[in-house]
Amino acid sequence: MTTYYAVSGLVVVSIVLIVYAFWPAKTDDDGAIRRRMAGRRPQNNLSDLRKQAKESVAKRVLKTVAPIAIHSSMRSDAEQMSRLRMKLACAGLRSESAPTAFLASKTVVAVLLGLSAAGYVWAKGTTLPNAVGIVTTAIGLGFLAPNLWLSSAISKRKEKIRNGLPDTLDMMVISVEAGLGLDGAFQRVGDEMKKVHPTLSEELQIVTLESQMGIPRSEALANFAARSGLDEARSLVAIINQAERFGTSIAKALRNQSDALRVKRRQAAEERAQKTTVKLMAPLILFIFPAILVVLAGPAALKMIEALSNTPSLR
Repeated sequence: MTTYYAVSGLVVVSIVLIVYAFWPAKTDDDGAIRRRMAGRRPQNNLSDLRKQAKESVAKRVLKTVAPIAIHSSMRSDAEQMSRLRMKLACAGLRSESAPTAFLASKTVVAVLLGLSAAGYVWAKGTTLPNAVGIVTTAIGLGFLAPNLWLSSAISKRKEKIRNGLPDTLDMMVISVEAGLGLDGAFQRVGDEMKKVHPTLSEELQIVTLESQMGIPRSEALANFAARSGLDEARSLVAIINQAERFGTSIAKALRNQSDALRVKRRQAAEERAQKTTVKLMAPLILFIFPAILVVLAGPAALKMIEALSNTPSLR
């Protein structure tokens, strides 16, 4: 058992060090600007040294571990990498190093789980076939764990965007009817929705930035639909493009789409409410009914046992 605790402690320390290496460092941008304006060079204090050490450790880990994950988990061609980038963008991870960090995390988690399983097997004294099976299963789960986390992150982000679309479209209708153009409405709504729906606000700001960079509006909206991965977003983009192509009222089209999304959201809520009664059956049967049975039938059962014990036996 001592060996098992020692290996577990080493695994925990390794996880903490890796998380610390990948944790984003806080930057003092205002202080750096003030120092540049004052004409003074920043001092190489302890915080700067720690920041440089963390960045160097993270880069070394990525450069060392990412190629292993690329060759072991997926082909390193452009198509696979573009799909991975799109999945990470759907989860809200758009940095340049996001695919490399994700692939490195697959190898790191697999190695850590494999070491943990090896320590457990060693401490328990398991036979060799069982030990190989346990360690192999742990390594496989380690490779799959980041994929499961990514799927969960994508689902949560889709739900946030889906819930924010009706309110955002209502504000876009108000902005368009007030005299703003569609690009100005996207920018205004993106700024106003930061606190209420920050995820959708970020996507609208990206659409505005792409339009300002010279990308056609239809292409920017198509990119938004691809990043969100929602049928509602694709339908919205199609309606906006169709309204612009045929010259119909964009405000009326947005209002109709907002009403449809609101009805769909209400129906989804009603569907979840109807499923509640079915989902409550399992806890009722397993936990509540036995307790009620004990409370109601317990005293009667005790009285029956007492009465039967006091009854004289017939000879």
